Amino acid sequence: MSSSTGPSVAIVGTGFGGIGMALELKRAGLDDFVILEKGDDIGGVWRENTYPGAACDIPSPYYSFSTEPNPAWSSRFSPQGEIKEYMRRVVNDNDLMPHIRFGAEVTSATFDEAHAQWRLATDTGEEFTADVFVPATGQLSRPALPHIEGIETFRGPSFHSAEWDHSVDLRGKRVAVIGTGASAVQFVPAIQPDVEHMTVFQRSAPWVLPRPEVVYKQWHHTMFRKLPFTRVAERFAFWLLCEVLALALVDVPKMRPLFAAIARFHLRRQVPDRRLRAKLTPDYEPGCKRGLFSGDYYPALGRPNVHLETTGIERIEPEGVRTTDGTLHRADVIIYGTGFKTSEFLGPMAVHGLDGRKLADEWSEGAHAYLGMTVPGFPNMFLMYGPNTNLGVGSIIYMLECQARYIGKAVRLLARDGARAMDVKEDVARRFDQRLQSRLNRSVWTLCSSWYRNEHGRITNNWPGTVSSYRLATRTLDPDDYRLLDREEAA
Repeated sequence: MSSSTGPSVAIVGTGFGGIGMALELKRAGLDDFVILEKGDDIGGVWRENTYPGAACDIPSPYYSFSTEPNPAWSSRFSPQGEIKEYMRRVVNDNDLMPHIRFGAEVTSATFDEAHAQWRLATDTGEEFTADVFVPATGQLSRPALPHIEGIETFRGPSFHSAEWDHSVDLRGKRVAVIGTGASAVQFVPAIQPDVEHMTVFQRSAPWVLPRPEVVYKQWHHTMFRKLPFTRVAERFAFWLLCEVLALALVDVPKMRPLFAAIARFHLRRQVPDRRLRAKLTPDYEPGCKRGLFSGDYYPALGRPNVHLETTGIERIEPEGVRTTDGTLHRADVIIYGTGFKTSEFLGPMAVHGLDGRKLADEWSEGAHAYLGMTVPGFPNMFLMYGPNTNLGVGSIIYMLECQARYIGKAVRLLARDGARAMDVKEDVARRFDQRLQSRLNRSVWTLCSSWYRNEHGRITNNWPGTVSSYRLATRTLDPDDYRLLDREEAA
């Protein structure tokens, strides 16, 4: 890959991050890029997560590219298949498909100092070379199974919700669901009517807020199409709501009781049984773990064929799940709704920068990156959805668009100044991380254990503020933050 018009770029992943980066390059007139995708189709998490009930939990008018509006969403919280089709339309409308190489899982990325380029190796033995390396693999791409004794001994089918086995017929089956996170809140109500019995194993009760769902009618579609300001107004309204909610997570803790009250009212209204309601009442600060939105999860748990189990799991046995009180909960199928390996950024890809340094070693106590995008000693590497760019509330696509614009500026800077590599300065990255961690230490996420924190207690995932503050932080690229190197200096 090379070009006389600008640096070549290798993007990894065709989720919203990879597509957003490609859109930005196209708009800038930079056409020398390739997108490497391990799967056989686009979509990222929206390709992989096909479980029943899979849908967005941020309103689609907001959970979409600002430059690629869709006036024809079927509902406010669109289902997985529709989101994937939206992504496909964006790819096709912007002629991105010719840039994609499917079936190309990147196993290693090495910065070639002599040529100031990245060399990417794939599992097929193919190698790609590019001036700029943009990993867009996300934080929610690798399913995590729990460490439970005997997990391999279960005789029936078992699978993670992100790897749903559609060949397994759940009708008339006894199903054990382990985990009560964002995926379980969606698939539990979807499969409840079909199963004979379902036992849901809950370690901690999630905070659940009502989901303001709307099924859009034809008149909505006509209005959004002919009067675009109405679509923009709805997007703005949800952006504003999320910004207010985000303030409660770090800067305005006095707002949290209000949202707790709304969640408790929602629980009381939907769960009349006092004992069940007690099990479903969270015992930690709202926002400390990911908040959920649902209108049908609580009612599903109250059905006669569903049992919520809060006793800890001791082990998995061939016939089911045994809890610490000695009870064996028999099951025909086990479904794990246990989330993802969120702190293993870029894993299992091996990344090597200047002087052969390993990114895994740099991140041994927790991932970190300047503005969540770039790491000292790894020139011309810019991450999409990197460390500390996840949101407690809000649209991650807004964050991805901020990152794509910033990285686009970096690519244009390389083209304009003739530099072959840019490496963020150590002191710049260190000061940024110190300020970031100082803010995070005041956040609600320090008040409980969750996937936002790693084993060292470091919050590696979340941005401690609003999306507006991130946009301001990434609005300009200051060349003084970087060492600009030509080929000889890079070597």
